[in-house]
This record gives sequence, C-alpha cells and structure tokens, in this order.
Amino acid sequence: MRTSIIQIPHPTKQRLLDAGLAMLLEHGYNDLGIQALLAATATPKGSFYHHFKDKEDFALRIIDQYMTHVHAGLDACLDDSSRLPLERVRRFFELTQRSYRKEGYMGCLLGGLGQELSGVSERFRRRIEACFSEIAVRIATCLEQAKQRGDIPADSDTRQMASLLVDCWEGAALRSRLRGNGAPLKAMLDFYFNRLSRADRIVENNACERRREQ
Repeated sequence: MRTSIIQIPHPTKQRLLDAGLAMLLEHGYNDLGIQALLAATATPKGSFYHHFKDKEDFALRIIDQYMTHVHAGLDACLDDSSRLPLERVRRFFELTQRSYRKEGYMGCLLGGLGQELSGVSERFRRRIEACFSEIAVRIATCLEQAKQRGDIPADSDTRQMASLLVDCWEGAALRSRLRGNGAPLKAMLDFYFNRLSRADRIVENNACERRREQ
C-alpha cells in the first residue's frame, strides 16, 4: 500500500483546482478561460497567480490532484484482501465508471487532455503518459498475484495485460463520452474479463488432463 504525507492545500487554491477539474473535463484545455474560472469561483486574479505560475502550471496541478484520487481508488480496490485479485482489478474500473456517470460521462481527464495536447506539448505528453504507466504498473502487480494463484496462465505477461487494459479503457471512455452512457465501458470490461476467465478454464482443463495422464 502506498503511503504519503497528506498536505492540506489553501482553501482558495483547492477551490480553483476543483472548479478547474470540472471545466477541463467539459471544455478541454484550450477552451479553459482563466477569467471564466475566476468568475465561477469568485477569486481575484492576483490570487490565481499567487498559487499558480500560469495556465499550464494550473492544468498540471489539476492532473496531480486527479492522480491523487486515482491512486486512492487503486489503494481501496487493489489492497482489498477480501476479494480475489481479478475481482479487485475489475472493481476499480467499475467504481471509476460510477464516477464517470456522476460527472455526466465526461470521460477520463487524462485521455481527454492527452488527445488534445500530446501533439503540441511535450510536457503534457510526458506527464500524461507517465500517469497511464503508473496506473498500469499498479494493475500489473495485482494481475501478477492472480498469476501466482493460477487464475491466469503462468506464461502471462502481466505488464502487457495491464497496459492493454488501460488502453482499452481509455478507448471505451471516449466512446462513452460520445454516446453519453456507460455501455461501452461495461462491454469492454465484460469482454476483457470474460477472456481472462476463459483462459483460466483452459489452464484448469490442461491441468486436469495432465493429472489423468499421470
């Protein structure tokens, strides 16, 4: 389980970050107006620049806050010893889907900003790619536990499986935003985990065959 020092941000800074997250999800980076943000939060312009260097710095701090919530969700799900490893992984994405529903299926902040900015800002491209990698590494650790239990084939590349899961989720999140519902997210999870269950049955059947041959 990850441990970190909890830092309580200044109330004005936190208000700006919370409002900025919602505005970035809905409008994207290029259409995020600082004046509109200040008006929505009743914040003087000087207060914004006291806490943030510029708009780019503000957006990067929002990504940091977003990832803090992502890691908290990963902690809650992947460290749940009452569930099997594969159940923990799926539960994380199911809870994320619930969050998307509450937000009106705006999708993933990382995916949205990545599509918008990766081609024009190397700084954002590196930061967002690093975020996806962090998520995949944590999922891979849980998938490795599933492999050790025999829930997935022993020759499974859990890093690759985790990366593929994150990639598929991001694609489904985009389709979910386009459709305005969670159907693409559920369909993707069903397909992915049904495939893993099928692989588990194949492993079990092969083991039974070997025992009979002995």
